[in-house]
Amino acid sequence: MTDPGPVARAADIAGLAHRGPLGPDEVADVVEATHDPDPRVRAAALGALARGGAPDVALAPWLTAMTDDAVAVRRRAAELGATLGADCVSALVHALDDDDVTVVEAAAWSLGELREPAIADPDAVRTLARAATDHHDALAREAAVATLGALGDPRGRSAILRATEDKPAVRRRAVLALAPFDGDDVDAALQRALADRDWQVRQAAEDLRDA
Repeated sequence: MTDPGPVARAADIAGLAHRGPLGPDEVADVVEATHDPDPRVRAAALGALARGGAPDVALAPWLTAMTDDAVAVRRRAAELGATLGADCVSALVHALDDDDVTVVEAAAWSLGELREPAIADPDAVRTLARAATDHHDALAREAAVATLGALGDPRGRSAILRATEDKPAVRRRAVLALAPFDGDDVDAALQRALADRDWQVRQAAEDLRDA
């Protein structure tokens, strides 16, 4: 039989979950596909497990995918972490140190969606705060700041305030992330933002002030 090719295999696997909950045989096929030699198929299989109502079965393949050699697979796994629950938090925190910024961005987003389990993890807010201030890529800093704002944990406050002096996109995100907080230092940061040279930062400060 002719191999249909990785694109067709990925489409077939993805289509299984769109037809409804996976049956036992389908779950077995999808789990097998998480070991496919092509990363597109592995990524599609992860999505199918998450969508197809098999989160308990998905966890082990998901953990493996978080250390996959292919960026696309790690990124897809990080995106899906929010759907799989508290057991994913530790691996998502570790992914904040990934070499690829899109994986860092996806991991930060999932941690923000998980919220309570992320706050409860002893390393999550600390690692997000470090990424928000020290990561070499502004996209990662922006994502981490946004998540700190979504979590609203006081331990992230100082990192958000520092980010209000970063590049424009990070400053804008940091201003919005100050929404859960108050105090003289927050008021001072918002006042500076109202006079920022970037109009989007000024707009964010105005929106927050008027909320």
